[in-house]
Amino acid sequence: MKKFDTFNRQADRSGTVQGLDSFEVQAFDLMLSRAREVFDLNREEPRTRDRYGRGGLGEQLLLARRLCEAGVGFVTLHHGGWDMHGQIAQGMKTLGTQVDHAVAAFLEDVSDRGLDREILLVITGEFGRTPRVNPGAGRDHWAPLSTLALAGGGLKMGQVVGESSAKAEVPRSTPITPQDLMATVFHVLGIPQDLHYKDQGGRPVPMINGGKPIAELV
Repeated sequence: MKKFDTFNRQADRSGTVQGLDSFEVQAFDLMLSRAREVFDLNREEPRTRDRYGRGGLGEQLLLARRLCEAGVGFVTLHHGGWDMHGQIAQGMKTLGTQVDHAVAAFLEDVSDRGLDREILLVITGEFGRTPRVNPGAGRDHWAPLSTLALAGGGLKMGQVVGESSAKAEVPRSTPITPQDLMATVFHVLGIPQDLHYKDQGGRPVPMINGGKPIAELV
């Protein structure tokens, strides 16, 4: 909080804000305006804070909701500890309970505020886990199959999309790729599917290459 108090004066004195592109200007606008209020969870009602849980993932999701309400278009949270190469049962009991509680509180809160069609929650990792338990009672990295969860954003909820093989090794139904997930997020945000950016050589590069919004959701 002390850094936020002095940041405005330091930025003005150094001329840092001059010459920034539009995206950087948005970031500075956030920090120089309502940032102190948004990041101050003490401004929330005690009952709301208790609903999410004090500390940990609950407070991160509460802060994410406050950032979205303040106009932040994209918020990323990291909740680690899932690389369970050993003792996966105990690890899931601990982390799974935290996620269940925090995500349920977030979705209920967002719905109560009438924001469930405006905010899309995406829960995902970068890969799945091996179908077989290893000698250490854990599961290792597995690229061919993983799962993710989406909630809100005006998408069609309350369904399971896709099916795995009997032993959860590979997709049995048509695979959904990371590019398809990205296209779905673009759909929710109203970003053109054919959006390009220019690399350092000035060559136009597509943001989405072959991906399409998940048909069952849109």
